[in-house]
Order: sequence, then structure tokens, then C-alpha cells
Amino acid sequence: MSDTTYDPQAHARLLVDYCIAAQPGERVLVQTTTLALPLVEELHKLLLQRGATPLIRLEYPTQLDDFYRLAPDALLDTTEALLLSEVESIDASIRLLTPSAPGEGLDAQRVARHRKALNPVARARAQRRWNLSLYPTAYGAEAARMSLADYEAFVSSAMFLDTPDPVAKWGEIRELQAHLIEKLSRASEVRIVGDETDLTLSIQGRGWVNSDGKRNMPSGEVFTGPIETSANGQILFDLPSLYGGAAVRNVRLTFKDGQVVDARADEGEDVVLAALETDGGAKWLGELGIGSNAGIQIPSQNILFDEKIGGTVHLALGNSYPETGGTNVSALHWDLIKDLRQGGQILLDGEVFQDTGRFV
Repeated sequence: MSDTTYDPQAHARLLVDYCIAAQPGERVLVQTTTLALPLVEELHKLLLQRGATPLIRLEYPTQLDDFYRLAPDALLDTTEALLLSEVESIDASIRLLTPSAPGEGLDAQRVARHRKALNPVARARAQRRWNLSLYPTAYGAEAARMSLADYEAFVSSAMFLDTPDPVAKWGEIRELQAHLIEKLSRASEVRIVGDETDLTLSIQGRGWVNSDGKRNMPSGEVFTGPIETSANGQILFDLPSLYGGAAVRNVRLTFKDGQVVDARADEGEDVVLAALETDGGAKWLGELGIGSNAGIQIPSQNILFDEKIGGTVHLALGNSYPETGGTNVSALHWDLIKDLRQGGQILLDGEVFQDTGRFV
């Protein structure tokens, strides 16, 4: 592993100047936990230097888990008016994940209910400039089976913070993905084939988005919203992940005319079933994404990173992105990831587009 040292100043510059391009007079919301204080300090100072107004909102690491366990039902199902008002008042937001140990004994249905209550807040945030990033933590390193030093190097490399000009590197990613979109935009049908997987989707008339780090940092994917009623077949999502504080492994979904008709998992099946009952849109697909970041090759049990791995494909249950033409609406948006590097394929109108993780 690289001997790169994680630099919160470099990370802050990339988030403020490239990802959200903060301008004088703007209000920028920064949300994370106290684990990310070194990065929060740099973001606060830099936003002030850019003439923006930083709104710093910190939680202690297990605050949300405690809420899920202890909140009375009325509060669990309530959209906090002050939080919604604040998000509606901002120009941009930065959210920082801080991987920490999964909460024990969490009720997956309570988690799903609160996500549904927060949907108006999420939709308001999505109408403004936003970015989701990650601060490397000791638990993140443990989940990725790395030392903390190696994990910090992994995170830095994935964002190109270890290069002289990270913004230029993201420009190269953008150019590569533009070539992929040229071909994808001409296709009508996508077929995903692999271990326990044979799934077809229609993408006819849908737009593709070139994800170049503006919304996710790191990024490196192209994505669209498949035709809502088109998914037919089955798929095994074989990259494990943490969702809502719970471990989920080997999720198997069967689709008929766009809707999930059977769902199983080797671990966390209760989490999957509860998520599917979030609301009326949760059993339908909102996104088809193809990872293209060759700089991320090691799964780390973190969706933000793992869905960008070059040679993977991911599908999101629930809410779609309107800019793709997708129409599915849900409080849920859960990306599940399939690794195609050991024998899988993506076919466009019957022609091989990707074989064993390599674009043809």
C-alpha cells in the first residue's frame, strides 16, 4: 500500500473549490460526526476564506443509532420542521461519512420508518448543490481489513489527493466516462450476466449522467434510471456492505416487470425486507450504475467507494434521479453492488460491452 498521508487540507480544498464550488455570500451546510473534526475545521476555515457562511452540524458517532432505539413512535415518524427549514435555506451542502461500528439490536423497520420521515429533507437537499464524501476512521480501516495508515492512503488515492492536481485527474475521469456514455446512449437494452445473475433492463430514451466527483467524492461511475417496469430476471449482489448500521451480505433479488417479487440474503435479510417495505416505490429500481474508477479495486464495505470499483455494476432500489428521466419516487435509495470481474458481462442490445470487468 502507498505511504501516502491523508491531508485534510487537500480534502477540504477539493470539496469546497471543485465539488460544490462555494461562492461568496452562499450558505453551506456541513453535516457529519465528531470523528471528522480535523476535516471539519479545515472546511470551516476555507469556506470563510471563500466568503461563504458555513453551517456546521455535528453529531456524536452513535447519535443516530440511539435515536432509532429510543425515539417514541411519534418522533420517529416526524419530519423535523427546523431541519427542513434549514436545508431549504442553504445553497449547498457537504455530508461526510464517518464509518463506525454497526449498532447492535437496531430494528430495521424503525430505521426504514425514520428514513421515510426524512424524505422531504433529502428531496430539498437534492435540489441544491450537494456532495457526499468520507473521512477515514479506525472502524473504516477495520471493515476494509487495512491498517489505519493504509486505509488513509486508500481514501486519499481514491480521491486523487495524492496527486499534484486532483482536479485535473477528475477531468480525465470525466473524459473517459464521456466515451462510455456515447455508446450506452445508443443502446435500448442492458443485460447483466454473471454468477446467479441474468437480468435485463430497458434504458431506451433514458439519459446517462457522467459522475465526476461533483456529487460523490470519490466518484467514477456512469448511471441512468432504467425504465421502471422493465427489470426481469434475477441478480446476486455479492459485495457485502453496511446499510443503516447493519451488515448485509449476498442479497439475491428477483424482478418481474420491474418489481422485486422475491428477496433473500445470507446476512441482513430482515434489513432488506424492511427496506423494501419503506413505501410504494421501494420495490422498484431507481438507478443502474457502472463503476469505472480503476483506482478503487479493493472492496471496503462502504457503498460510496465500492459502487465506483472498475468492473462492478450497481442497482439502486427506490428513488430515481430526475435528470436521467427516471420517475420512481421513494424515501429509499439503496445501491447494491455486483462484482463482474470474475466472469460477468454487461451486454448492450446483445453485444458485449464489458467482459470480466473490462470494457470492450
